[in-house]
Amino acid sequence: MKDEYSVIESLKLTSSYNSVADIERLIDKVCTGVGVNEDAYGNVLIAVTEAVNNAIQHGNKENEALTINVSVRDNEKNVCFSIKDEGQGFDFDNLPDPTAPENILKENGRGIFLMRNLADKVEFTHEGTEVSLFFNK
Repeated sequence: MKDEYSVIESLKLTSSYNSVADIERLIDKVCTGVGVNEDAYGNVLIAVTEAVNNAIQHGNKENEALTINVSVRDNEKNVCFSIKDEGQGFDFDNLPDPTAPENILKENGRGIFLMRNLADKVEFTHEGTEVSLFFNK
């Protein structure tokens, strides 16, 4: 699905939580530039920021020597943010359900659940080191 899109932005981030401000600026620029519906902006902001936080914390294990590559693709109807870390990946098909009673009080484990509920489509590639979040405009 990514092949039908044109790359409009790319950004290399350090694995530091200070990079979150950079991704927020990129989201603002892209959403304004490609005409993302104002109602969808919050979903984009939360889902993409969560993906970057996951890449920093879980993918690159907060190792600031490792980077996170963000690319933004666009077509007539959708925009796609892809976030790729340098970690080992993970089994994205077998994650605990954060809404299950035994997990409801846990502080972690909701990021991918949020992404899947806020984006119109979520794809994991490269054994989980890359996530692509698709949003309708």
